[in-house]
Amino acid sequence: MKQYGICHLSVVPMRVEAGDRHEMSSQLLFGDFFEIVNQSEDGKWKYIQNDFDGYKGWIDAKQYLPVDEEYIHKLSQTPPVFCKSLYALAKSETRFFPLLMGSTLPLYKNGIISVGDEPFILEGDVGYAEPFNAKKLEQTAMLYLGAPYLWGGRCHFGIDCSGFVQQIYRMYSIPLPRDAYQQAEIGITVPYEHYQQGDLAFFKNEFDKITHVGIMLNGNKIIHASGQVRLDLIDEQGIVHAEKRIYTHRLAFIKRAGV
Repeated sequence: MKQYGICHLSVVPMRVEAGDRHEMSSQLLFGDFFEIVNQSEDGKWKYIQNDFDGYKGWIDAKQYLPVDEEYIHKLSQTPPVFCKSLYALAKSETRFFPLLMGSTLPLYKNGIISVGDEPFILEGDVGYAEPFNAKKLEQTAMLYLGAPYLWGGRCHFGIDCSGFVQQIYRMYSIPLPRDAYQQAEIGITVPYEHYQQGDLAFFKNEFDKITHVGIMLNGNKIIHASGQVRLDLIDEQGIVHAEKRIYTHRLAFIKRAGV
C-alpha cells in the first residue's frame, strides 16, 4: 500500500542522503504533499517524491504528517491556492507558526486551511495560480529581492537560482522542474535580440554544463539568485554585475517556457 505525507511545518529540508549532515538538495514548504517511496533501515528518515515537481530526497521522519490516499486525491483535484504574503500566520487551537510566500494552502476555503484533520485560520494574503503575465510575474519576483542565496532553498530565508525561478513560475501556472539543467529542457529557444520580459536565461560553466538560471527583464536586465536575489545587467555574453561591472555568468541560451 502506498504511503503519503504532507509538509505541516513552515519549511523542511530535503537531503541527498539520510542524515542531518548530508547536503540539502531542496526544501518542502508548508502544504507540499508527497509519496513516501522508501525509508532508512532505522525508520528515522523517509525517501519521498514531491508531487508537484517529482523531485526526490530524504526528509526527517519527524518532520511531516502522514495522510491517506483519499486526502491526497482531494488535494490533487483542487486548484492550488498560494500564500501571497511575504509572511503569513497559520493558527489552530493548539499552535501557530509562520507561512512563507509561495507555500500552498491545503483545501483553503473562507480563510481556513485543512492539514489532515487539523484546521488552521490563515492571517495573510492568498491567491490562486494566475495565467502567465510577464508584468505581474516580474512584480512577484521583485518581492524576493535581497533574499539570501542558499543551495537547495525555496523561500525568503534562503533560495537558490532554480528554486527562485520555479517558485515564481509556479504561481503563474507554469510548472517547472526543480534544477536549472532540467528547466533548460523546457520551452523554446529564442535569440537574445528577440527576448521578452519573463523569459528564462540559462548559463553554463567551463564544461558547457547548465549551472545557473534567471528571469529576463526589460532593458537588458535580469533578476536571479547569486549571493542574494538581485538585479544585474545582461548582454549576449552573459551577466554583468551591476556594481562591479564584470561578467559573472556566461550565457548559454534563452528559453521561453509555457509555449
